[in-house]
Amino acid sequence: MKPFLFLGTRAEDLAADGEYDAVLRCTGLAERELRRVRLERESLLDALGGPVDLDAWSGIVLGGGPYNVSDPVEAKGTAQRRAEAELTDLAERVVAADHPFLGACYGIGTLGVLRGGLVDRSHPEPIGAQTITLTEAGRADALFGGLPDRFQAFLGHKEAVARLPEGAVLLASSATCPVQAFRLGERVWATQFHPELDVEGICTRIEVYAEHGYFEPGGAATLQARARAAVVTEPQRLLTRFVELFAHD
Repeated sequence: MKPFLFLGTRAEDLAADGEYDAVLRCTGLAERELRRVRLERESLLDALGGPVDLDAWSGIVLGGGPYNVSDPVEAKGTAQRRAEAELTDLAERVVAADHPFLGACYGIGTLGVLRGGLVDRSHPEPIGAQTITLTEAGRADALFGGLPDRFQAFLGHKEAVARLPEGAVLLASSATCPVQAFRLGERVWATQFHPELDVEGICTRIEVYAEHGYFEPGGAATLQARARAAVVTEPQRLLTRFVELFAHD
């Protein structure tokens, strides 16, 4: 089987390793089958020895992180600017080739600015569980179609898609964020929520990102208690299904 490629942007080892472990668990892949590149540490070109050869990978998964494409340019550090440029180039190639791709949270920012799309700060959501509702297109989608019409998912973000890219298909929404998932072409997906997150995963991230402006100081314990009371069982199936659809020799 051709391996899958996982791209991360988290500088904090606890969160980065937890995210990668969660994706391994949800996909059922072994480490040798899911190559990780931490873009906050190294150039994608350096890590792979040149531009991404799409034909070498069964599919690509992009995780989340504290980067925001809507951050002011002057606020973006060197690593963020490099990662953003590399991901934009990769995303354009992925969409052109309709190569299997699933981007979570930061992934929706990366894809959301293509083809006239707009990502801004108009629909932030606090860290926690949110009810996601599939659209009619979502219910018929190859990746999302096996999920219930409504389900709980963990999320927490400062930016979101305000205008979909041209040709994008809206797959899911929530009460406070109109674009929770969309598809470009037939095999390129992005989610605002985190399909890999379980209760322990989000509680860890609440600790790691306590000083990153996602919630008021001192609010971590309350958010963790709310997360532990939530029932989040469905989103992980997206990663399982992604591998089922695209794992091949």
